[in-house]
Amino acid sequence: DGKIYDAYVIYPKNHTSEANFVEYFVYQIMPDILENKCGYKLCIYGRDIYPGEDAASAIEKRMQKSRRLIILLTQQLINSKEDAYDQHIALYNVLIQNDTKVILLEMETIGAYGNLQESLRFIIKQQGTIKWKEEHTVHPQSPNSKFWKQVRYHMPLTCWPS
Repeated sequence: DGKIYDAYVIYPKNHTSEANFVEYFVYQIMPDILENKCGYKLCIYGRDIYPGEDAASAIEKRMQKSRRLIILLTQQLINSKEDAYDQHIALYNVLIQNDTKVILLEMETIGAYGNLQESLRFIIKQQGTIKWKEEHTVHPQSPNSKFWKQVRYHMPLTCWPS
């Protein structure tokens, strides 16, 4: 299908203390589970988009070469005044072009979805979210946990481990 990545990961990139776990999750836990243990290939901004590259076009190209988009929903992502460019492109691809599936990971309790942009609310209403619960932090590296099984269910079938 011409795709290089199984998923492009969208997460809040502001460096605050609350973001520390999200960054750890994105750079350590996700690659360990999905790449090392399950054989998927992720595209993560800051790891797979290089310094000096035009960020906007690099993001678009990487998304086009990805089978799925994974968006990590956090209070920080929702309350951010400047909307992330990659989030805009992702939602455009999902809703307008309808050529990419999205996986929404609710990393912390969002509560009422009223503060979310309308496009995200629409996707949540259509398919829901996969919720990260505090008890997952005890053994986050278990690919057989309910959370990771749900994530893998939404990932492309071609790469499922046997």
